[in-house]
Amino acid sequence: MVAWSGIPVCTLPWQCLDPLGHHATTCKRGGDVVVRHNTLRDVLAETCHRAHLGIQVEAGNDPTAHHSHTHPADLLLTNWTTGKTAAFDISVTSPLNTHTLMEARVSAGSAALASEGRKHRANDAKCEELGWLCVPLIADTYGAWGNEAVEVFSQLASRLATLTCRPKSAILRDIYGRLNLHLLRANATAILTRSIQKNYYTTYSCRKKPQARQVVVTAWCSMSGKWQQSRSAKSEQKV
Repeated sequence: MVAWSGIPVCTLPWQCLDPLGHHATTCKRGGDVVVRHNTLRDVLAETCHRAHLGIQVEAGNDPTAHHSHTHPADLLLTNWTTGKTAAFDISVTSPLNTHTLMEARVSAGSAALASEGRKHRANDAKCEELGWLCVPLIADTYGAWGNEAVEVFSQLASRLATLTCRPKSAILRDIYGRLNLHLLRANATAILTRSIQKNYYTTYSCRKKPQARQVVVTAWCSMSGKWQQSRSAKSEQKV
């Protein structure tokens, strides 16, 4: 909401918070980006399980292997396309970085497309050596997915439609809805744990993550309660 509305969450120049919270969605301090990545991976893994696909989570992460440091397979699916094994590499990128900002102004999803190219350049050789297909599944922080992710989600929806006798369009809507819900929720958490709002939040840096999370939860409950009280008071006045 903050990123779309342009409402500042903070007016102070903290190291891990810009006035609109854009940096918070990509900040590697505190582990928010890792939690977001793992959440998206697990949601997609659960979808693949429902589609009766053979899947391994975080495959290829053998610390003794020379290619393991790039982790080309967050999810490894056997018999994905033409009998080959597919290595799904999930990532979230920001359309507001300097390399993609100009393209992102005119084309939604351009940051995800650029990141797909980088993933292929980094992992194609390793995946080919292992007999895998490299399939980067890239979303930007606003919820726009790259072309390869769109194709994968379409194939998953087709398979689930056959298994469940539900319309493919409804299943596809569910897939995007669940993934983007968790994506935006993780972004909101990253922003809120770094935000400073008078009367509600206490100032914490990214290094004080556990305390910051507790303060945010308490503050959010307080805000929600006051909002509900305000709504109830207005309803009573109307009556």
